[in-house]
Amino acid sequence: MEQETKKQLRALPAVHEVISRLEHETEFSPFLTNERQLPRLTQGVRQVLQRARENVYKNSTNSGSFDEFEASLWPWILNELRKELTSAESSLRRVINATGVVLHTNCGRALLAPEVARFVAEQAERYSNLELNIETGSRGSRYVHVEEILCRLTGAEAAMVVNNNAAAVLLMMNTFAQGKEVIVSRGELVEVGGSFRIPEVLKAGGAKLVEVGSTNKTWLRDYESVIGPETALLLKVHTSNYRVEGFTHAVSGAELVELGEKHGLAVMEDLGSGSFFDGASLGFPIEPTIKQTVKAGLALVTFSGDKLLGGPQAGIIVGKKGYIERLRANQLTRALRIDKLTLAALEGTLRLYENGGIDEIPVWRMLSAPLDTLHKAASELVTELQSNSRIAVELKEDVSQVGGGAWPTVELPTWVCAIRPIQGSVLELEAFLRLGTVAILARIHKDWVLVDVRTLLGGDREEIVRRLGQWGESVS
Repeated sequence: MEQETKKQLRALPAVHEVISRLEHETEFSPFLTNERQLPRLTQGVRQVLQRARENVYKNSTNSGSFDEFEASLWPWILNELRKELTSAESSLRRVINATGVVLHTNCGRALLAPEVARFVAEQAERYSNLELNIETGSRGSRYVHVEEILCRLTGAEAAMVVNNNAAAVLLMMNTFAQGKEVIVSRGELVEVGGSFRIPEVLKAGGAKLVEVGSTNKTWLRDYESVIGPETALLLKVHTSNYRVEGFTHAVSGAELVELGEKHGLAVMEDLGSGSFFDGASLGFPIEPTIKQTVKAGLALVTFSGDKLLGGPQAGIIVGKKGYIERLRANQLTRALRIDKLTLAALEGTLRLYENGGIDEIPVWRMLSAPLDTLHKAASELVTELQSNSRIAVELKEDVSQVGGGAWPTVELPTWVCAIRPIQGSVLELEAFLRLGTVAILARIHKDWVLVDVRTLLGGDREEIVRRLGQWGESVS
């Protein structure tokens, strides 16, 4: 064995020496201070040192100097250890959303309020009266925990919940239109997340789609002209995830209700991202609220729990009591029902609305964040990063997005910390942030990596600064 190889092998630290040095690296504190995590850290160090030995043998003919090897060794160990610990982590991991997209579908959409998250944790680790009538001691219904509050908030006669909004539409079609016709405007045949489309959802529910009108214009007479003996109901689908503007016309829910009453047909609406709150006060385009939609007299209205409502993924159905009772009697209801944790998250979120705590709901807090608050937060991040000689940073104006198929044309003015590497590309820097121990999602615009402070949470800024401090560290 060459003398240089032996020298490099002797320079490799022992496991206990690495762990001792890690005490000065704050990112590894959670592993060092947790008895359950320490063995995992120790095993990770062993794996990294083994790879280091293999690299030394593999590169025994390398002409690099020992001083270069020694200087690059510790940064290399740290980087490899980060990757080792990341690969051993649970598949579902924490992500820092620095994109400015509030309802980021890929990152779980709406965040729960801390108070709600604590309530969910309590229900998860203890028994509850999920389907128990405490007064009588007999079996109860899980829907009672949210039905009354949903009725108070929406003005509906009854309510129930399934696992998502597509399931809610599927259940309605299967219950009321199996083998029969459902009339829908061509301008409302939307595609929702994951390439699921209204026509396919109706088909899966056993309904026969009858399209009326055109992409941009549908009139009441279009609906009436195709009503026949096989017509089961009229369906309105709110186009919450796109906009058709210009030469357009759509029929309102109230107009359809009048037509339905004339022909003895029920009218139902898929409201999509539905909101209890009128966003017009924040300068957003006018959107029908859930309460306004119910007031129009529709038989059933469906909407999502994890979009503008700011709760968990759920398909909420409100409307007239007789129709809700028929949905509950459908055998599909058991297959589509929500579990106790979703129910707890939904109840907790709804109670915030009822108690006037909308500011505690993260979605609305982010959407309504004052521009001067965002400017201050972005300025502070820029100041913290200016001492990093490996990157250039600037404070820039930009726009955030609502996301989640809601208010698609709305651009929220914001302030961002724009970052550019002194060496390397912005693509490499974006990937470097994303592939850290904690994944940091940013976006690239005009050769800058942008960190939008609108969607940052407590502790995120410190993690971003720490990660960027590692940019440019050499590895062997």
